[in-house]
Amino acid sequence: MTPEIRVAMLIQRYLPHVGGAERQLASLCPLLAAQGVTVQVVTRMHVPLPPNEIIDGVPVCRIRTPGPKVISSFLFSLRSQAVLRRFRPDVLHAHELLSPSTTALLAKTFLGKPVLAKPLRGGTLGDIAKLKSRRSGALRIRSLRRSVDAFVAISDEIDAELRELGIPDRSIHRIPNGVDTDRFQPVTPDRKTGLRRELNLDGDPLVVFSGRLAPEKGVDILLAAWADLLREIPRAGLVVLGDGPEHDSLTRLAGERVRFVGPVDDVAPYLQAADIFVLPSLTEGLSNSLLEAMASGLAVVATSVGGARDIIIQEQNGFIAEPGKAQNLLHAILVLCRDTELKQRLGVEARRTIVDGYALPTVAARLTELYGEISGLKVP
Repeated sequence: MTPEIRVAMLIQRYLPHVGGAERQLASLCPLLAAQGVTVQVVTRMHVPLPPNEIIDGVPVCRIRTPGPKVISSFLFSLRSQAVLRRFRPDVLHAHELLSPSTTALLAKTFLGKPVLAKPLRGGTLGDIAKLKSRRSGALRIRSLRRSVDAFVAISDEIDAELRELGIPDRSIHRIPNGVDTDRFQPVTPDRKTGLRRELNLDGDPLVVFSGRLAPEKGVDILLAAWADLLREIPRAGLVVLGDGPEHDSLTRLAGERVRFVGPVDDVAPYLQAADIFVLPSLTEGLSNSLLEAMASGLAVVATSVGGARDIIIQEQNGFIAEPGKAQNLLHAILVLCRDTELKQRLGVEARRTIVDGYALPTVAARLTELYGEISGLKVP
């Protein structure tokens, strides 16, 4: 089948850097290709890597952007233009409202192609809040409102923030992040025991966090709650997956029965080995880690930020806790540790929620349809 839609994906970072946005895009690309979408990823060069590379069949162009933040952003927008002209996209898909969207809008002036913009996070540390705090923010917001053809909102919070900017309803499309429900699925009790042995994990119950070790993830709050939890459940174990700028400070802060694994190529076995997933974030878009944990059949505890409020119904498919409050996290985790039947029921309902509304093929199909709509091209 000859691809009929060419989409340039503009994103601050991409593989081998592993974050939520990067993992989501990498997971979607094969499914988009199967639906007739040709993708070119354009990103910044953050480490010494080849400027051009094929990753899982997707061409990736890394733009060198030396200098302080303002200069770096300017160079990314400017140097990306030659790549985009060569690729000749039908749609410019910006993953973030900051420099990826600025780059897409600059390309639109030369190529005349539609721009789709996806805010990655909402709240006080989200894309729109960052724009409002910057000197040029008002000008950039006017440019987004005037020139972006469509926005993807992954949560109620982001949807509301876009509307507050004056973005019309017709330009906002609710498409959540998706998860591979075949890769992330529950395992039998025997397999769970085997995975713990293979991964050298210990805990009864075993609690897991997966994500970037950055201030907005609230891992320090989880560790504060953990110290109190061990007084009640001394055999519990906590596994922390991921890396980031707070790694060293968090390892110093951690007490007993906490294991920092670091970044892993495949988080699925760790989720399948665990009993409970905790996401203590202070701000989020729609966490891929949360979706993966729910798809894996884990009972989840997440703070009431971003898309977690849209997806979790309290004590029906998970627990919602107030952000920044260690005692709230502690209470929810303790309830799950003490009530095996509730923990199992919430895990089953979490899995059902994801399969019904957040499966990756559904998200890819909705994106492909939107690409066709804004480009005026026929979707194969």
